[in-house]
Formats: sequence, structure tokens, C-alpha cells
Amino acid sequence: MKTRLIDWPTFIISFVVILGVVIPLIIFPEAGSELVGQLNDFVSHRFGFLYLLMGLAIFFFLIFVAFSQNGQVKLGEEEEPPEFSTPAWAGMLFSAGIGSSILYWGTIEWAFYYQGPPFGIDPTESQLETIQWASTYGIFHWGPIAWAIYALPAVPMSYFFYVRKKPIIKISETLRPLLKGYADTMIGKIIDVLFIFGLLGGAGTTLALGTPLISRGISDLTGFPDDMLLRTIVLLVVTVIFAISAYVGLKEGIKRLSNLNLGLSIVLLIIVLVTGPTLFILETTTNSIGLILDNFFHMSTWTEPFAMVQGIEETGFPEAWTVFYWAWWLVYAPFVGLFIARISRGRTIRQVIIGSMVYGSIGCLLFFGIMGNFGLFLQLSGEYDVVNMLNEQGAPAAVIAIINQLPFSSVMVAIFVFLSVVFLATTFDSSSYILASVTQKRLEGDEPLRWNRMFWAFTICLLPLTLMYLGGLETLQTASIVGGFPLIFIMFLIAWSFMKTSTRDLIIDEQYEPKTIILDMKNIREKLKRRRKKKPNDEE
Repeated sequence: MKTRLIDWPTFIISFVVILGVVIPLIIFPEAGSELVGQLNDFVSHRFGFLYLLMGLAIFFFLIFVAFSQNGQVKLGEEEEPPEFSTPAWAGMLFSAGIGSSILYWGTIEWAFYYQGPPFGIDPTESQLETIQWASTYGIFHWGPIAWAIYALPAVPMSYFFYVRKKPIIKISETLRPLLKGYADTMIGKIIDVLFIFGLLGGAGTTLALGTPLISRGISDLTGFPDDMLLRTIVLLVVTVIFAISAYVGLKEGIKRLSNLNLGLSIVLLIIVLVTGPTLFILETTTNSIGLILDNFFHMSTWTEPFAMVQGIEETGFPEAWTVFYWAWWLVYAPFVGLFIARISRGRTIRQVIIGSMVYGSIGCLLFFGIMGNFGLFLQLSGEYDVVNMLNEQGAPAAVIAIINQLPFSSVMVAIFVFLSVVFLATTFDSSSYILASVTQKRLEGDEPLRWNRMFWAFTICLLPLTLMYLGGLETLQTASIVGGFPLIFIMFLIAWSFMKTSTRDLIIDEQYEPKTIILDMKNIREKLKRRRKKKPNDEE
């Protein structure tokens, strides 16, 4: 084992912090859950506006960078082609950033908005408005701002790794121009530990969403009871798949799994679009795009500021959904950014920014537009009462019930379950790969050590498995979001560090352009020739 490559302080502190949060939740689950819930309410209500402003600021900052001189910088050598083809690259970044959550929320999120619409709309009095926003808000929450939050860390990390030739990609390294020597002290370690803690909490919640969905689908196909035993088996099988993929490596494991993921997703979406209410799906999705374009700023900044003053009961919609999602993307951003950086060799910064935001948003639009609007059609047409199923048996049961309304229902549920497994495995092989990278001093051959990848693969699994039996997964999710609050300010520092460094490098490059160097070399040769003519017998 090449243990000398491990950044042991970051490795040990991360593991201790995780245990320091999980063990009290195991011993005192109710008290821990209550405390974390209070902290979450305090952060989301007192500082919710910060999350919203952060989302907008990141979005416009990246648009500026993409079309500035900084966006033209190549990540790698000037003549170097992209390491991965565009479809493979888009598939990997989409799979890593979304996971099985897109199958879960893309199919059922509309039903929550249908019952509790935004902007204080009364669903019993304004049904048309309710329906329109129900089909729209999910696309907004999983759209360009979400992918901009993901892309922000990717830009400086890839710049420092491929252009500045740093031996490792981690948050503290991107802040070195600002932190100077402090990047190697406890300050840098704490920044990296915050990232790891947030990622493990986010990973645990994604497993918590994906595992019941998969087990419910297996139960529907086989008749086995959807109990804790089945969910444990599902979680362990998924862990083995993504551990093997992470062990094999980026090109052989993660790339192939992502390609399979992308192909299955396209097949599923085409089947639902063709066999479902095609015209309704296309028209409703188009209408939703128009609503977002018309109300983008309103949706991005709505905070219910007057409800308390006027004595009107707050709906809690911004905190429960938009603030929550922006906080959630923020917690995941360093991980997804690291992964996007790792797979973007040979591309320009502009391609990384625009590609992440466009490909990611289009992928989510297709899932919400096709899967979500199919479920909404079932509800509106009276073919199936999805909302009642959701309220009585929960979201996983409602999702599988929607899939069961398709032709060849058993085949479709089987495809859906298999795709959920692949999505989940793709996300977590990427997670374990990046966690291993962050806890090393440098990468050897651009890959983290295999045993380190395996360690984090099983760590990601064991914590959610333990908390799943104790019912504490939601608490871990909330704790990770509260713990990720400092990332708002770290994101600002990341953007500042990148602009400072890349702009300075561009100025230096302009002063010493290749043309100038060539002209200088010509002048030197001419001088040498003149000297030889004057002293023909002199040695060179």
C-alpha cells in the first residue's frame, strides 16, 4: 500500500467528524433529530435569501466567465483533443450530478406542487394556475441554476489541475492563491472536511431515496415483501456494483456504466413519450419552458416577505423547495465539480461551463417533461389517482404505480428498476472516486489509490445502512445541509481565486506571446551570423 500518498490528517479528521455526527444520532435519535431540525429551520428561514442570491450570482458569473477571455483557456495542452467524446462526457457528468433522484423526483415532484402550489395560490380556487406551476417548478429547480452551482467548483479545479499542473484536485488547493501557506494548515483541512461531510450526507440521502424506490419495484415484480431485509439487500448489491466500478477506474468502469445509463434513459423516455399522451407531454413541457422564461427572476428570488407582516400564514414553499434545493446542490457541488474537472481534459473552460449547464438542464427537462407530465396526465384525466396513492402509501409506491400504467407494465417496471440501480451505482462510484482523490496528497497516474476508493465506497454505504435501520437518514440529510452553510462563502472565495489567478496568467501570457519569442530567437540568430562573419575562425 502506498500510504505515503494519503493525506492522513484530512482522511482521519473526515472519518472522525462523520462518526461524531452519526454516533450521537444512533444513541439519541429523537433529541438529535430535533436539534438538527431546529438548526435547519433557523438557517433556511434566516438565511434563505442568501441561498437564492447565491444561485443567481453564480449563474450570471459563469455566463460572464464563459464568454470572457478566461473562458477560452484550454484545459490541457493546446493541441490536445478532449479525453472523452462529447456523448460520453455529457453522460458521465449527468449521471454523477443527478443519480437515481431524477427518476424519483422527475416522476412524482409535480404531485407535491399540485397539492401545495407556490405564490400563495389556492389549489381549490385556481386549478389552472396550480396545474401549470405543478408541471413547471420541478424543471426550474433542476435547471440552469442547479447546474451552474455544480459547474462553479469545476472551473477552478480543472484550471489548477490541467493548466497550473497541480498534482491533486481539491477545494483547498483552488483557494491557495488566497490562503497562501494556510492551504496546508488546519484551515485548508477544515475546508476539505466540510466538503467530505456534506458529500457523505448527500450521498446518504440519495441512497435513502433510491433504495426504497428500487425495493418497491422489485416487490411489485416478484411479490416479495417490501421490508427492511429487501432494502438492505438492494443497498448491498448497489454498493458492490459501484465499488467494482470505482475499483476498475474512470475509463473502464465509470465511463461504461455511464454509457449504459445514458442508453437506458433514452430508451425509457422514448417508450413513455410514444406510448403515453404524446401531444399532452410535448405541449405541457413547451408551456413550462415559457413560464420559466417569463418568471425566471421571480422564481429565483421569491421569499414570501409580506406574509408575516400582514398576518397571513406562510406557505413555507420557498424554504421547503427552492432554498432546500439550492442548499442541496451546494452540498453536492464540490463533489460534482471535482468529477466534472476530472473528466474535462482537452476542453475549454467555456465548453465546461456551457456544456454542464446545457446538457445537464436538457437531461433534467426531458425527465420532468416526459415522466412528470405523464403522471400529471393520469391525475387530470382520472385514469389513475396518483395524489391519493402518494398520500396513502408514499412516493416510492406512487412512482411505481405510475410506471405500471404503461403498456407491458412488468417490462417497464423492470427497465425502470434496473435503470435506478445503474443511476445509483454511477453516482456513487463517482463519489468514492472523488472522496479518494480529496484524501490524497497527489494522484498517481491521474487515479487515486484503489484501496482508498474501496474504503470510501463502503463508507458511503455503511452509514446510510445503519441510519436506515434507525430512521435517521432524513436527519443526516438535514445535518449535511446545515453543515454545508459555510460553502456559500467558500464558493465566493473559489470564484475570486479563479478570476485572480487566471486573469494574472492571461496577462503574463500576453506579455510573452509565442510570436514575441519567435522574433527574439530570430534576432539572436542574426546576431550570431554577424559574429561568425567577423570572426570566421572562432569556435561556436
